[in-house]
Amino acid sequence: MGGFAGTHQHAIARLEERGHARLICTCDPNLDAFRHEQGAWRLAERGVKLYRDYRAMLEECHPELDMVVVPTPIQLHAEMHAAATSFGIPVYLEKPPTLDYAELERMITADARARKSSVVGFNFIIEPLRLKIKERLLAGEFGAIRGATLNALWPRPASYFARNNWAGRLLAPDGRVVLDSCFGNAMAHFVHNLLFWTGGPDLFTWARIAAVRAELYRAHRIEGADTFFVEADTSGGVTLRFALSHACAGTGTQAETVLCDKAVLRYTVGQQLEIRWTDGRVERVPLNPFDALVENHLDYFRYLRGESPRPATTLADSRPFVALNGLAHISSGQIMPIPANLIGVVRDEKEQTDYLQVTGMPAALEQFLTRGAWPSANGWNREPPEVVTPADLPRFHDVVRKMASERNPE
Repeated sequence: MGGFAGTHQHAIARLEERGHARLICTCDPNLDAFRHEQGAWRLAERGVKLYRDYRAMLEECHPELDMVVVPTPIQLHAEMHAAATSFGIPVYLEKPPTLDYAELERMITADARARKSSVVGFNFIIEPLRLKIKERLLAGEFGAIRGATLNALWPRPASYFARNNWAGRLLAPDGRVVLDSCFGNAMAHFVHNLLFWTGGPDLFTWARIAAVRAELYRAHRIEGADTFFVEADTSGGVTLRFALSHACAGTGTQAETVLCDKAVLRYTVGQQLEIRWTDGRVERVPLNPFDALVENHLDYFRYLRGESPRPATTLADSRPFVALNGLAHISSGQIMPIPANLIGVVRDEKEQTDYLQVTGMPAALEQFLTRGAWPSANGWNREPPEVVTPADLPRFHDVVRKMASERNPE
C-alpha cells in the first residue's frame, strides 16, 4: 500500500468507478500503518479483502482474479510473480521487472504458466504519438538511424536514499540483487524508450545490445551509483549514449534524442516532440495529456480481454534493458566517488531541503552525449571503461558483490 503501490491504488479506484475493473483484494504486511489510506480508498465499502501475506491472499482469492499487480521492492518481484503465475494468473509487474539477467530468464519461464503474458510497467511505450513516430522511423521517413541519446537530470536529496532499506543499494540486506539507481529504476522508463526507438523491424521491438562501455559514479553516501555515463552499440550498428544523474539541483529534465540521416528527433515526455530536418524545417508537436498509469492498465485490460494481440512490454521484451544495465555495471567495474572538490550543496528554500550540485555536471553530460568524451578523461579520477559484450554477463554477480564489498568492507 505504500510508495508507488499507493499510486496504483488510486488508479484502480478511478478505473473501478468507470466500470473497467474491480479490486478484489489487496495486501500489505503492515496493514495498520495504512488505516488512513484504507479509508480514503474506501476499501471496506468496495468490499476489498485485506491481507498481510500475499501468499495467503493468492491461495484464498485466486479463483476470482484475472490479474495481479506487483508494485513492490525490486528484489521481491520474481518471487511474487512466480507465486501468481503458479495459479495461472498474469501479472502487471512494476518496472524494472528485475535487474538480474539470470533471474529475468527464470521469470520468463515462469510466465509461461499464466493464462496470458504478464506486462512490465514501462509507462510511455503506448503513448499514441510515440507509436506513430516509431512507425515513421520504421518506414524510413527520417532516413537511417545513426544514433540516439538520453540526457536526464533528476535532483534527489539524501532523504530519497533513506526512504526504505533498499534505496540506493546494490544488494538487499538478504543478498538479493537490487541495483536501485537512476538508470535501473527511477529513469528506467526513458532508458527503455531509447531501446524502443532503435529497435526493429517491427513496432514492438527493442534494440539488442552488442557492446557496452560505462562509467558509474556516486556523489551521495550510498552503496550504488547516482550518476551514469553509458555508451552502447546495438546489433543494428547504432550507438546509444545515456547520461543520467541524481546528483544535481534545480528543475529535473530529461530528453530522448534520435539522430537520423534526414532529421533529428527530440522527444520530451510530458512536453513535446521536435523534429529538425536537415533541410532546415522544424516541426514541433505538443504531447497530449497522458495519464500513464491509468492508460497502461487500460491497455493491459484490452489484452486480457482478447481485444489486442499483446501487452505493451513483456518480460522477454525487457531483456535488452536488463542486459544493458547489467553490462554497464560490469564495464565500469567499480563505482567511483565524484571528486569531493566538485561537490557542493544547494539549499531549496521552498522545500527546506539540501541537494548536491556537481560543478560542471551539465557540461560533462553534454560533452559525453555529443562527442563521447568520458568524465575519466576530464579529471573524474578513474580509468577508462572496459568494453564488454553479452558474453560477459556471467561475470555480473561477482562484479556486483565486489562493488558492494568495496563500499561496505566487513
